[in-house]
Amino acid sequence: MTKEPILDVAQLAHVEIYSTDLEGSVKFFKEFLGMEESQREGSSVYMRAYEDFYHNTLIITASDEAGLGHIGWRATSPQALERRVKALEELGAGIGWIDGDVGHGRAYQFKTPDGHKMEILWDVEYYEAPEDQKTPLLNRPQKRPNRGVPVRRIDHVNLMASDTNENVEFLEEALGFKVRERILDDENKDIAAWLSVSNLVHDVAIMGDALGEKGRLHHICYWYGYPQHLMDVADLLVEGGFKIEAGPGKHGVTQGNFLYVVEPGGNRVELFGDSGYQIFDPAWKTVEWKGADLEHAIIWHGSNLPAEFFEYATPVRSKAPIV
Repeated sequence: MTKEPILDVAQLAHVEIYSTDLEGSVKFFKEFLGMEESQREGSSVYMRAYEDFYHNTLIITASDEAGLGHIGWRATSPQALERRVKALEELGAGIGWIDGDVGHGRAYQFKTPDGHKMEILWDVEYYEAPEDQKTPLLNRPQKRPNRGVPVRRIDHVNLMASDTNENVEFLEEALGFKVRERILDDENKDIAAWLSVSNLVHDVAIMGDALGEKGRLHHICYWYGYPQHLMDVADLLVEGGFKIEAGPGKHGVTQGNFLYVVEPGGNRVELFGDSGYQIFDPAWKTVEWKGADLEHAIIWHGSNLPAEFFEYATPVRSKAPIV
């Protein structure tokens, strides 16, 4: 008998990153990626892309180290929120309730086995455009910004883990994520997995941490929808003094058109020119890459990823010296 799917989590709502250069990070997202600053509160700046309907999808918080603050997931209903809280408590993963934060109501916080902090919520504040930003395109929250090459919406987050399988299984059991694609080693253990609760190939990815560390952030991703925009923003980034780590190119896994760059606060950002295909099949069979197929899994076309891509994550840690 097919196991009844868990349909209690709707989407990625927001991500908080820690930045060692708060104003530099804000400038990067605002001036190069065309994002909007929604609010400032304490040592945090709340931002959103122009097709994000919520008050914010990105929180940048000043810190001595770059890395992940937390990830926010929106439930499909108030009742779904309560069901997931019960499941998380039964798994012993819960931290507890918070009354809310800028842009959303009460939320239940928890941790993955690797220690990534997350929260699940229902009540959100929707963005209300001021008069000079309202657009006659009624299914868009605001006018398209006229600075940088504006990203359209948040897409996904990629996490590093010391034990990939343990964290993947937690997301499946606790939140109902489905593994859409995975890369397997010779013993059929996950090297990396791409999971979603939506029609996207992934709302979150889990990659094995090459340094054996726990709870690190590999990257956050914002979406363009047009591959040409990767070429356009690449020009701006290079002229702005940024080193593009990889891309533009196309992944085999997800079929996403990508570009990777590290923002001033130290965190890697992926830009998706096209997020590949979408999944509508409720009986989707996980795509598994292994052995000879791996040649096309990471790079379908474009230059190979540098070695640092598989080691650099935040907080930044160094490979242990060979004794």
